[in-house]
Amino acid sequence: MKVRGADDPLRELITQVKIAPSLFLNREVLRADYIPGNLPHRWEHIRRLGEILSPGLRSSRPSNVFIYGKTGTGKTAVVKHVFKRFAEESANMNLPLRFIYINCRLTGTEYRVLSELCSALGVRIPFTGLSRAEVFNRFRNALHQSSTMLVACLDEIDVLVKSSGDALLYELTRINEASEGGQLSIVGVSNDLMFKDMLDPRVLSSLSEEEIVFHPYTAIELIDILSDRAAIAFREGAVPQSVINLCAALAAAEHGDARRALDLLRVAGEIAERNGSSVVNETHVKAALGVIEQGRVYEALSTLPLHGRIVLMATYHAVRSGVQRVTSGIVYNIYRDLCRSLGLDPLTDRRVSSLLSELDMLGVISCDIVSFGRYGRTRRILLKVSMEEIKSVLERDEILSGLLEYMYKQSLKENEQ
Repeated sequence: MKVRGADDPLRELITQVKIAPSLFLNREVLRADYIPGNLPHRWEHIRRLGEILSPGLRSSRPSNVFIYGKTGTGKTAVVKHVFKRFAEESANMNLPLRFIYINCRLTGTEYRVLSELCSALGVRIPFTGLSRAEVFNRFRNALHQSSTMLVACLDEIDVLVKSSGDALLYELTRINEASEGGQLSIVGVSNDLMFKDMLDPRVLSSLSEEEIVFHPYTAIELIDILSDRAAIAFREGAVPQSVINLCAALAAAEHGDARRALDLLRVAGEIAERNGSSVVNETHVKAALGVIEQGRVYEALSTLPLHGRIVLMATYHAVRSGVQRVTSGIVYNIYRDLCRSLGLDPLTDRRVSSLLSELDMLGVISCDIVSFGRYGRTRRILLKVSMEEIKSVLERDEILSGLLEYMYKQSLKENEQ
């Protein structure tokens, strides 16, 4: 059916897009997954990782390395940059050296991580149908029967360990024992600075043969990064220096996150373009800040693993029910009840504690250790995100939405009694 001009809500928009020149030359360079040829203020980290992995270019197994630092500090970009350069060199030298990058948050399960590792060796694994032990055996046999030196980056490795424990990591760090063929080196990357405390000492000693720490970017460093990207992303004169400085200052005030700074600049440019402006100004940046904040909270909460979302719901329920002092013990009791209602086996107190730590790291809650003297210590929990935002996420959750009002009504009944 053809839409008449007067009834077409997109007519004006399409006309504007055709006529008005875009502010952008290449907006993709402002996205988080873009890997630039130049990484300002990370040359030292590039060289350090290169030194650790360089034995691979001499047909020797590199040490395992553990990289940690907060989100947006350049960890992934540095790993991908080094992997790309070394892969090119190993191809030129005709070496059996291969690199694979796996994001554990996106991959999700031990089965899928092992499937990706098998794929790097040319072994095809069905999407489902095999036991996790069988997939591991296939990977180990393929590695030992090959001459491949495989370097695997497990990015956001903390997410995998929090959901499945560290058994797979233990097996992978021991996989080279008794192998007369291929070898495996692991590059573990974590956003959680306290992640190492969750690992078995045997895993930690093997995984952390070498360590690299990424510190947050300063405002001055973020200005350099944004200036480099803006020169490629925008038309000349479209972004004043004051706008770059503001984006850098806002991101530096919150953990020195380069991804946040780049998102701010990109979204500010998109808002300016929609408004028909030829120049990005500070008003556009402030508008972008609100857009990103709202979207970031929903994305962070809705993509939590199931038990993480249940812990979030338990915390929400405790606050909504009027509990004066929400502690980790109270949250765990509610979490356990929710699991029973869903027909799930609850995780241990320790595992739930690690999920609370993840919510704390995401900025959703804050956890403070409170001492009760001879009665021990617990964690006091405060919500840092509005109740409405959390409710919005839970209402759209296919698994948990049905329990939301039920739990609230139950608490009202208990209060009346």
